[in-house]
Amino acid sequence: MPVESVIAEFFGQNIVLILLAVFIVVSISAGVRIVPQSEKFVVERLGRLRSVLGPGINFIVPFLDRVRHQVSVLERQLPSMTQDAITSDNVLVQVETSVFYRIIEPEKTVYRIRDVDAAISTTVAGIVRSEIGRMELDQVQANRATLIDAVREQVAQQVDDWGIEVTRAEILDVNLDQATRAAMLQQLNAERARRAQVTEAEGKKRAVELQADADLYAAEQEAKARRVLADAEAYATQVVAVAIAENGLEAAQYQVALKQVEALQKLGAGQGSQTVVLPANALDAFADAFKMLKGRG
Repeated sequence: MPVESVIAEFFGQNIVLILLAVFIVVSISAGVRIVPQSEKFVVERLGRLRSVLGPGINFIVPFLDRVRHQVSVLERQLPSMTQDAITSDNVLVQVETSVFYRIIEPEKTVYRIRDVDAAISTTVAGIVRSEIGRMELDQVQANRATLIDAVREQVAQQVDDWGIEVTRAEILDVNLDQATRAAMLQQLNAERARRAQVTEAEGKKRAVELQADADLYAAEQEAKARRVLADAEAYATQVVAVAIAENGLEAAQYQVALKQVEALQKLGAGQGSQTVVLPANALDAFADAFKMLKGRG
């Protein structure tokens, strides 16, 4: 019997079993879904939302249920956006922003919004314009962190119905038009010149104060030295007076002779002095002094 006939007779007798086996294999294949860790599957049954499949092995009803959307739950970054805004002091600025988000409820994202990226971009632009409109230019530059927090909180509130979690919102740069930049540069240069003048004036004032303190200190030291000298002279006078009281006229003559000798020594020690003129009684003064010294010894 030919082989072809045997095969045809086998399939003819077991066609139902073969079809049943194929149907079971296809059903199992269609009913089992393996979901990656980074995704969620949205399942529809006859066009309506049935369930959301999480990571791992999941089972659905074959031929009735169908995976309609495969949504990534990884964090996403929107492309950097630049929008114009006007501050409360009527300065036009260009704000560059970037937003990070992730989908946490895919059934809301796929059924409530068509283009989630465009929707978030529009929402962020409106919030940024609104917040900057309440600030002056200096506040925008100085309170960037506060502005970022306000944008993130408001974006999170408005996109909650879309099943999205805003993880970060960043303001990358705040740019000014050319005319405003030129005006700010002129103002900055004027402020720097003013500070330089103030610093120079303060330096001069400080120098005058230090010089006055130095002069006052010198005067105090000179007065103190004069007082010491006066005290020394008074003490010497007192000593001489005591000596005169005790030794009489001889002590006074002794002091006068010593003064004469000292005066002659100073006269001879002068610079450029070649000739020393002595008074007539100079030698007598020396003789008297030596006699007194010898007598006191």
